[in-house]
Amino acid sequence: MVEFRYNEENDTYIGLQRMRSYMTNTPEQMWIRPVPELKYLNAENVHRYRLLMRYFYQQYKKLRYWLSPEEVYQGVLDFGLIKDYTLEQCQQDLESLTEWQNLTNRHDGSKASTVEEYLRKKFRYLLTPYSIEIERMLENLESIQGYGGSLEASLFDQIVEWLKQINDMLDQDKDFEGALDLWKSLSGAFKQLHENASDYLASLQTGKAEELMMTESFLVFKDTLTHYLRNFIQGMQKSSYKIEGYLRKISLNEEQLLDKITAEQERLPNLEDDRTHEERHAQFEAEWQSFKRWFLGEGNELSDLYYLEQATKETISKIVRAVLRIQEKRRLGTSRKRELDYLGQWFFAIDELEEAKELAAYTFGLYKTRHFQGWDEPMNDSGHSSMWDESPMIRHLRSRSRKQIKRQQNEPVRQTKQKQNETREIYLQKQKEEVEIIEQLLEKEQFSVSDLKDVSRPLRNLLLYWIGRCSSHPSRNMDTPDGVRIELKMPDNEKRTKLTSNDGELELPDFAFKLMRIQASSDDINKNSHHLRRNYLDHANEQQAKISGM
Repeated sequence: MVEFRYNEENDTYIGLQRMRSYMTNTPEQMWIRPVPELKYLNAENVHRYRLLMRYFYQQYKKLRYWLSPEEVYQGVLDFGLIKDYTLEQCQQDLESLTEWQNLTNRHDGSKASTVEEYLRKKFRYLLTPYSIEIERMLENLESIQGYGGSLEASLFDQIVEWLKQINDMLDQDKDFEGALDLWKSLSGAFKQLHENASDYLASLQTGKAEELMMTESFLVFKDTLTHYLRNFIQGMQKSSYKIEGYLRKISLNEEQLLDKITAEQERLPNLEDDRTHEERHAQFEAEWQSFKRWFLGEGNELSDLYYLEQATKETISKIVRAVLRIQEKRRLGTSRKRELDYLGQWFFAIDELEEAKELAAYTFGLYKTRHFQGWDEPMNDSGHSSMWDESPMIRHLRSRSRKQIKRQQNEPVRQTKQKQNETREIYLQKQKEEVEIIEQLLEKEQFSVSDLKDVSRPLRNLLLYWIGRCSSHPSRNMDTPDGVRIELKMPDNEKRTKLTSNDGELELPDFAFKLMRIQASSDDINKNSHHLRRNYLDHANEQQAKISGM
């Protein structure tokens, strides 16, 4: 755009091609240049400048571009927001806005009847493109309430449709038309998807949203919100593979697509856009690469689509945690005294033990026990045994009463040496039984699980231990601390068998074992003896800790 400004010194008109000089700058130069167009937002008389610019913007939307000072002055007064405003002040404000490049002026001599009137300073004013965008931004900011945004899964379907049409046109050999329109539709849907999703997820992270999630009124809202987020994720996952496929196909002919879009844009008449063909092409290429990076990622870097999916899933988890906190808070204030009293009377009124067991199963078997402490010493490994057959675990609990308890005298240290000796004898006896079992199996050298009949519980546990250790090793073998190598062979044709013991049957694959003695070096013997010693000490310490807690 060419501007004309009156020069009082030599009574000439000079043309200022300000906007054209801006357009010739590179984007990097635009980043660091000062922005005088924003000065009116923080000037001393900001309320007057804001009214002037808003009136210009309103007239611009009505397709009235060039305005005289008298029209602007009357329009500002019609707002009714300032008093004692004169035409001279209005002309001074217009000159200031022109100096800050918010307005551009031109000489108005249409009503002049003499040369003197024609040469007198009298201008009409027009908004610059920068000022139009600034006022448009301010108008949008005035209507913002929070982040806003939305999660529209339908935008993925639109992107799939635009990519499909672009791919179909590229597959045709003939020269296609309408590439620029498809490009604009695709860019618009992508921009709307990205911005709306980011704004909506950000709105759920604000302090106001956090406060809402702590209130019970959120329970009514949580089902709708969770369903909304899940639908978005399902739509995203449903369309992402199609988008990825089309992007990879189009990438094979992306240069042809970019050339066609650039050529169509150059045919559009635009007097202010003087970019070269290479600059236009580079801009479209950068947008296309950004679009692909968002859906496909780049190199080892994950795509933005993946991060959007993760952020949505984390938001759902956050909602679930908030609901659980509200429900826990509800339960904290609930007294169970009446319910427990009723339950106790119910148990007291039952005469049959089996009926009491059924009531206990219904009462305490509906949820997992929390903060349960103790140790488990099962009598057998059968899955059919009842909990009533197990010995009780006794644990003394300290009172949680806030009343101050009278300090008692310190108890003497209890001597547990006898218990330790008994535990040591039991452990050594188990080790002896294990050695005897290995010696018996060494005589067979090779055997299968199906060859064993009515095995004892220690032998069964030992076989299961060997199977686990050998299966986890690539060579399917292991060495015992006593210098015995056990090799495990998988059954042919996935043959299965049953291992019978005195407390039940166990169905498993028919594994084959091979045992042999190996000549261990002195270092191996020392290592194995150290390993045995360490296992023994660990077990003894564990038993001693249990005894001390009794």
